[in-house]
Amino acid sequence: MKDRDVQPEQIERENLYADMGLSDQEYSRIIEVLKRLPNYTETGIFSVMWSEHCSYKTSKPLLKKFPTKAPHVIQGPGEGAGVIDIGDNQAVVFKLESHNSPSAVEPFEGAATGVGGIVRDVFSMGAKPIAALNSLRFGNLTNDRSRMLLSEVVRGIASYGNGIDVPTVGGEIQFDDRYEENPLVNAMIVGLVEHTSIQKGVAAGVGNTVIYAGGSTGRDGIHGATFSSDVINDEAENSSAVAIGDPDVGKKLIDACLEVTHSDALVGMQDMGAAGLTSSASEMASKAGTGIELNLDLVPQREEAMNAYELMLSESQERMLLVVKKGQEQEVLDIFAKHNVNATAVGEVVEEKTFRIKHHDEVVANIPVDALTEGAPSYHLPSKEAAYYKEFQQAACYIPEVEDHEEMLKKLLQQPTIASKEWVYKQYDSKAQSNTIIGPGSDAAVVQIDNTAKAIAMTTDCNSRYIYLDPEMGGKIAVAEAARNIVCSGAKPLALTDGLNYGNPTNPEVFWQMEKSIDGISEAARLLGTPVISGNVSMYNQSKEESIYPTPIIGMVGLHESLDHITSSHFQAADDIIYLIGDTYPEFGGSELQNILEETYTGKAPVLDLQVEVKRQDQLLAAIHQGTVQSAHDLAEGGLAVALMESVCNGKGLGVNIELAGDATSILFSESQSRFLVSVKKENKTCFEALMDDAEQIGVVTADNTCHVNINNNNVIQADVDQLSKCWKEAIPQLLKSKV
Repeated sequence: MKDRDVQPEQIERENLYADMGLSDQEYSRIIEVLKRLPNYTETGIFSVMWSEHCSYKTSKPLLKKFPTKAPHVIQGPGEGAGVIDIGDNQAVVFKLESHNSPSAVEPFEGAATGVGGIVRDVFSMGAKPIAALNSLRFGNLTNDRSRMLLSEVVRGIASYGNGIDVPTVGGEIQFDDRYEENPLVNAMIVGLVEHTSIQKGVAAGVGNTVIYAGGSTGRDGIHGATFSSDVINDEAENSSAVAIGDPDVGKKLIDACLEVTHSDALVGMQDMGAAGLTSSASEMASKAGTGIELNLDLVPQREEAMNAYELMLSESQERMLLVVKKGQEQEVLDIFAKHNVNATAVGEVVEEKTFRIKHHDEVVANIPVDALTEGAPSYHLPSKEAAYYKEFQQAACYIPEVEDHEEMLKKLLQQPTIASKEWVYKQYDSKAQSNTIIGPGSDAAVVQIDNTAKAIAMTTDCNSRYIYLDPEMGGKIAVAEAARNIVCSGAKPLALTDGLNYGNPTNPEVFWQMEKSIDGISEAARLLGTPVISGNVSMYNQSKEESIYPTPIIGMVGLHESLDHITSSHFQAADDIIYLIGDTYPEFGGSELQNILEETYTGKAPVLDLQVEVKRQDQLLAAIHQGTVQSAHDLAEGGLAVALMESVCNGKGLGVNIELAGDATSILFSESQSRFLVSVKKENKTCFEALMDDAEQIGVVTADNTCHVNINNNNVIQADVDQLSKCWKEAIPQLLKSKV
């Protein structure tokens, strides 16, 4: 590792800045800002702060399209996490963030620190973390690498989440060859806070003290931010950029920081996440309109002879930066000591808007603080409609042929994207804190708020295949499906957070995918009343010249104002009437059926009419709140046939008797949008039908543990539910055991 002995002239002469991820133009801009050549530490500081991961320099122009405001939004993008009002002086704090590149290289540690990092973002706002979710993408489970990545990522998520006593209550996983080299690991945390306890990451008050709290600083994770802002080429070379987490320290840090938020001494607090001490200190000062001075000799270090460059760029985990009122430092230090967390004063807030770093009695960095944040470059990259898109739009509608619909249902149930994820979520402690009402395996998870009759619903969702085929339509579908999940649980959708995962943005077709999908997300969020209050961008998810599918994960939160509104996604009792809400068309582009038959995705994505979507969601939610609905489940991958089996595979010995007319393949396997599968008690039939415009009675729940589906008076499916359930539940465990 080079250090401060490298002279500024050498950095310029040998283009050492390029190794840190800075372009020639950016390096020239730094010289203009400083009015001199930057030294090695300063160059490193600029490189991480101007990386895509920290500055969003290529995505920033697009992110401005998102709707971010609403009467219930207390804090939108710009802080550690977003905050929404849920009444009674309470607020929900949540955010979703990716940890893709680290997880590709060190899957256990990458996934674990992904959970740890997003947890710190939430409790830095003063919120108690009450739930965790995730959204994962892997290659097909037909090779050892993909099986290893799934196993280790899940183990990492479980290790950290279980270790900090935060229940992992939901999530989703999809599998495709496009993710074989570049898995996606997106983690979401939901927290709860009273309005009066909300904190922000600001270094306000000249003369106030900067306190470092948490684990000591080592050489792990150096240049993690720039590592996550480039294409992975050599995993071994990049393994040192992956930080190592410690959930035991993380749990103590949560408890200590939450106690500190109740102290009058606290001014601001922020996680040392990407870019570590550099990002937290400079961002806190910039937001407050102040400067900050740090003495690195005071920073707790776990390795010998660390230089300024290493100390400033380290991404060692479980570290927080706080600003406290001058003269009240001991009060805060005592709280950390009580929780056995190391904390020490390392600097102060200064009036001059500068980022000044001292080490061994020398000033090793002196940078205008806004140059690192507000002054980061912003690029409007070229956008070009993908050639394949025009071809797909002009192609004839794909109509598959299926001879044996029962056998096809069994195949679909064994597709890893559709199959039960029980093997995964059984490793998570979904009942920690004892407030989980509905956990993993449902459309949305539900967690009760302590000492109230209210609950929070939450989900993650994204069908990247649709977004690949038609980015704008797919973006709308991602938001609509997340909202459908929330509504099916009986909650009102309130807001969303996003994890925007794409390939190399310098490829005009990739940038076009991002641009159009953000257009779709923005329109859907606006019409569905779910503003974007936080999020994360992850680009350069590409290797061997092949990009991942564009995958903008949507994390959404909704509110149950009464526990009576909580609705299951499973059928509840025999003789309940089954309804299909919404129209079915022969839409198979991007479908699981197309995947099985063609082993690729072509054609048009399903069409979504947002006005129709809003109407159906509103009507179904009203029906649930009036007590007429026994269960509700959205139709997604695999269509109606898969939704029927997911609704009946709940161990109650129930079955279904379905009568339909039309084309059997479309009826059973089309993935048309804005559709719900609902069960209703016989005595609520009239009331329910009066509330819904598009509900068609298609059958009844039975007590014979058999799936009967008749179409045009032909028995196309007659299968034992237990056998179908076995196909569904054993698919992933069997794939993980198999050998190529």
